[in-house]
Amino acid sequence: MARKKQLTVPYRRKGSGNTNYKKRRLLLLAGKPRLVIRLSLKNVMCVVAEYSAEGDKMMLSTHSRELKKYGWQLNANNTSGAYLTGLLMGVKIKGKKLENLVVDLGLHPCIKGSKITAVIKGIVDAGITLEVSKEILPPEERIKGEHIARFAESLKKDETMYNKQFSDYIKKNIDPVNITTYFEQTKNKIMKGTQNA
Repeated sequence: MARKKQLTVPYRRKGSGNTNYKKRRLLLLAGKPRLVIRLSLKNVMCVVAEYSAEGDKMMLSTHSRELKKYGWQLNANNTSGAYLTGLLMGVKIKGKKLENLVVDLGLHPCIKGSKITAVIKGIVDAGITLEVSKEILPPEERIKGEHIARFAESLKKDETMYNKQFSDYIKKNIDPVNITTYFEQTKNKIMKGTQNA
């Protein structure tokens, strides 16, 4: 007598491409809190999560929107914004004295010099120890925005192009040539924990 084939229902999040369950299982087997880093089109989010049978428990979180409190008015989803979000997360982790974190990138690939690695560099620069290769982290001059300052300086001769390219900076009264100074000011505020009034 022929048997009916048993129907296996796939995991919903696997089918929609939101979760890699093999990767997640390996992360959970580490038995450590996970440092979850996620990117959206406009923002960066970091969460320290701990596994629970009822669902993951958030212990700590940081969102790139919080950078406004420290004076960062520019795009939060570029390399500089990603680094500063990571730095803020690192400062928070240090304050809570959390240790032995394992990095969870989800479905994002870990590409050398990417925004994800900028977030990791920010966390490491705040004094948090993570098992990460220094070769994949973006260079300091890229994070500070020196390439933007050089480009702005070269474009200043053509006022129309300059105003078009840096309209967002001009609207917010930020000189793109001095972007590295602006970045350092925000970084110092985050490290000292001084928010804007």
